[in-house]
Amino acid sequence: MGEAYIVDAVRTAGGKRNGRLAEWHPADLAAEVFNALLDRNASLDPEAIEDVILGCVMQAGEQCFAFARNAILASKLPATTPGVAVDRQCGSSQQSLQFAAQAVMSGTQDVVIAAGVESMTRVPMFSNYTLHEKEGIGTGPLSPRGKARYQRTTQFSQFEGAELLAQKHGFDREALDRFALGSHRKAAAAIQTGAFDNEIVPIDVGGELHRVDEGVRFDATLEGIASVKLLREGGVVSAANASQVCDGASGALVVSERALKQFNLIPIARIHNLTVTAGDPVIMLEEPVTATRRALHRAGMSIGEIDLYEVNEAFAQVPLTWLKEIDGDHEKLNVNGGAIALGHPLGASGTKLMATLINALRARGKRWGLQTMCEAGGVANVTIIEAL
Repeated sequence: MGEAYIVDAVRTAGGKRNGRLAEWHPADLAAEVFNALLDRNASLDPEAIEDVILGCVMQAGEQCFAFARNAILASKLPATTPGVAVDRQCGSSQQSLQFAAQAVMSGTQDVVIAAGVESMTRVPMFSNYTLHEKEGIGTGPLSPRGKARYQRTTQFSQFEGAELLAQKHGFDREALDRFALGSHRKAAAAIQTGAFDNEIVPIDVGGELHRVDEGVRFDATLEGIASVKLLREGGVVSAANASQVCDGASGALVVSERALKQFNLIPIARIHNLTVTAGDPVIMLEEPVTATRRALHRAGMSIGEIDLYEVNEAFAQVPLTWLKEIDGDHEKLNVNGGAIALGHPLGASGTKLMATLINALRARGKRWGLQTMCEAGGVANVTIIEAL
């Protein structure tokens, strides 16, 4: 089997809901990422790109109807470039990367763009979920059989899963709030030291370039985080210790060894392991633990050999549970902050985290990185990479 290499990985700086990226059509936002990958790798013939795999969760409104193809047509890519949209919920663009790597490793294709985009301002969460409520058609995504199997009267909820996860693993609100504070402090430090500069694609907003993640609170305090109202009475989850709603796009250029030589490209990482697993759809957010164990086993590695990890901060208890169960090192986790501070643009988060992980490894002269995230329905992806 062939090798798959990442030549480049980029992202936009995150935009808050109704913030600096609110006026950007999501297809145009994705197009900016495609354009940046072409501009930064000028030796690559754009005609050589054989597919674009675009992660997106809320495929409704401006994010539907051959959405990946629409983003291609808004970009510098040739009109002959095909594209497809992928929905694996929060892991959509991580799955895009894995699909791209599988295509390259199998020898089916040599050059693929894996990307993701989400405008949570223009296409809000659950936009593609509520048709049955608005039109009185059907009963929602979970079928009556699915509800009967799990003895439910409602759909599965990540918010419910987050509360159950905290209860199971003994995390109280103070632990979650302290983790959230750490996320903001690390993200602020990363911005101030220029840690994100190489991965961020500047976006023109009213004649000014948007280069800084908009949701980071440089003056965050534990008291301020603790003052935010809980999402449910008696619970532990608040908007301050969960990921921020965010607009953004990201992408990676995945190529074969043959393409490296043909186009004189320099790889920044090699993809070492691709794993996806599924488990309990009710608690759902615990699955990164199982997926990581399987990935490490298949890769013949231990967690001690991994230099840095990116575990998506959908809720603070997700990375905290992962650290506890995997026996990970807190100092290696989300070293530049995570989604609590930087935002979680759903379908874009997979390749967004990959861009951050690769740059963090290379900046520190480290070798092995692991990325994982929880996904609706109890699914999780893990990608292990070797920085070059």
